Amino acid sequence: MNPILPGLLAITLYLLTSVLLVVRLVQARENGGCRRTQLFVLGGAAVLIHGMLLYPLILTAAGLNLGFFNAASLIALTTALLLLLAASFEPVENLGIAVFTVAALTIGLLLAYPEQHIITGATASWQLNTHILMSLLAYSILGLAALQSILLAIQDHHLRNRSPGGFIRALPPLQTMESLLFQMIGVGFVLLSLALVSGGLFLEDIFAQHLVHKTTLSIAAWGVFALLLWGRWRFGWRSRVAIRWTLWGFVFLMLAYFGSKFVLELVLGS
Repeated sequence: MNPILPGLLAITLYLLTSVLLVVRLVQARENGGCRRTQLFVLGGAAVLIHGMLLYPLILTAAGLNLGFFNAASLIALTTALLLLLAASFEPVENLGIAVFTVAALTIGLLLAYPEQHIITGATASWQLNTHILMSLLAYSILGLAALQSILLAIQDHHLRNRSPGGFIRALPPLQTMESLLFQMIGVGFVLLSLALVSGGLFLEDIFAQHLVHKTTLSIAAWGVFALLLWGRWRFGWRSRVAIRWTLWGFVFLMLAYFGSKFVLELVLGS
């Protein structure tokens, strides 16, 4: 299958969904039934086509092809799918402005720079696949939490400056936004814990030379989120403290995965 046409279609649908969300925020009113239906139809179609595009590119006869842009696009796909599922129950669809735009960007980069970087053989064990799945889900959920914290920071800034107009009126109350943030962090923390445990159990040496930076930064991210959740439980941390800790934790996590892949694959070409 030629990936160009489905890739361009997925990009178009992602960007249309983002525009739809921007228009809703600019108008600063609650989303009506028609708009919400459009969100799920367009976003769902984009995710479906994105998945169909990635499937043969990543699951190859030689094994999992998770080069830099493949991995970035797969994480963007997972994040978009999780966002649509979460938006069915909680008012988090505004995060789609960034999520869907980034997903479209990763598809464009994938089409422009096709690559081969097989990380596992065709007969990879279920243990290794479980570790990869847990890592992927943890990164996606905590990525949503980072975006939620940015939106929360904007909302908090406007409220502190007594200017709750514009698109701020379209957001849920600050307390609800904080609650959603910690729900995401809690789920992401559990998944990150499972990813680290499965890596320790199923990988031969998670502190091997090519993995030590990834492992160290992942543990650092785990520690940041653990302290944040403990601070929330013990001292009731919220608002600006939660925002800072969430962003720092995600920075460590992003460097753990994409920092190492960028250097090894794009800079050193190994």
